[in-house]
Amino acid sequence: MVRPTSQEGDQAMQQCERAMFDLRRGVAIIILAGDGKDARGEHRIVFPIETGTPPSLATLQTEAMAAPSLVISPQRLRMLGIADASDCARLPLDSGDSLDMDVCRQIAFGSPTVDAHQRLPFEQPCDADRAAVALLKRALLIPAALTAPIDKRTIDRLVEDRTALDVSVDEVDACVEASAGQLSRISEADVPLEVATKTRFILFREPDGLREHMALQIGHPEEWPEAVPVRLHSACLTGDLFGSLRCDCGEQLRGGVARIAAAGGGVLLYLAQEGRGIGLANKLRAYTLQDAGADTIDADGTLGFAPDERRYRVAVAMLEQLGVERIRLLTNNPQKLAAIEAGGIEVVDREAVYGQLNEHNKRYLQAKADRSGHLLDEWLGAESEADQ
Repeated sequence: MVRPTSQEGDQAMQQCERAMFDLRRGVAIIILAGDGKDARGEHRIVFPIETGTPPSLATLQTEAMAAPSLVISPQRLRMLGIADASDCARLPLDSGDSLDMDVCRQIAFGSPTVDAHQRLPFEQPCDADRAAVALLKRALLIPAALTAPIDKRTIDRLVEDRTALDVSVDEVDACVEASAGQLSRISEADVPLEVATKTRFILFREPDGLREHMALQIGHPEEWPEAVPVRLHSACLTGDLFGSLRCDCGEQLRGGVARIAAAGGGVLLYLAQEGRGIGLANKLRAYTLQDAGADTIDADGTLGFAPDERRYRVAVAMLEQLGVERIRLLTNNPQKLAAIEAGGIEVVDREAVYGQLNEHNKRYLQAKADRSGHLLDEWLGAESEADQ
């Protein structure tokens, strides 16, 4: 494999950024793959199911070489009753003006009706289909799209007249893989807090510009314990800011700062990974599904997401830039522990973090303990959405 130069890598990242922006505003894009001579290497025009606009749907229908297919993630397939699904899949659709987007959206992320969908004629995806799902997840959109084959001459015309942007499978793969570990330290300032008056906020930005993460440097670094107390806290707007009773995130956030300050200082990483990495819009959708009876994991699966879409390379990169090598990790989540250690940070100890158990969060916490292996043996209320 020939690795891109730094300049080529920057150009690829910029192209993916533009592609995600178009997908978020409902504009179809083109994903290039292989030489277009076989099903696995064909170029596809991609229409985002969640946000797609009528003009982009018209472009898909008039410019494609064949009828579109609905591409959905393996997590969604499993919720539709395909228990062994480990890859995306295509559902071929009829061509013509009769394409019913309400039906497509119901199949893609509506409440699953297993008996009906088990009989649908799903087919194997191509690399461009897989890249489309990955890019949609990265853009915090429902991971489902209409895709259809498109020829090179048409691609050239659509790109030339700026109807659609093209991006390659390799560029998408590089963007999704590399972006979380490439952080820029953007700005910082002292922000005294009620329980930690010596606190410095340091903002980091990922290269695609979609996510910004904050490190709270608590106390004087030269006075920190040898094993620095560290907490990784995933952003939770509803809990951190508004005190939602569906989780104990706000308690864990403020309690984490207080405990780090009391231990002599350390670091709290406030990570832009709302809803276990699916984004605020999808988190609210998942809440609605939970209200209808699904637990937190099945709710995310219904929307096409894994139980946890977060990646902790960003946390490792932040700690490295802060010069932190040995830590005492405040968490109940074994995935965080394993990810930090795999990133080369020495974890000398783990401390549990507990919130308050109430009638609104008990079922959620129980599902996390039972199905995600969270370390809640001391007290069921130890888990929160920020520590999922």
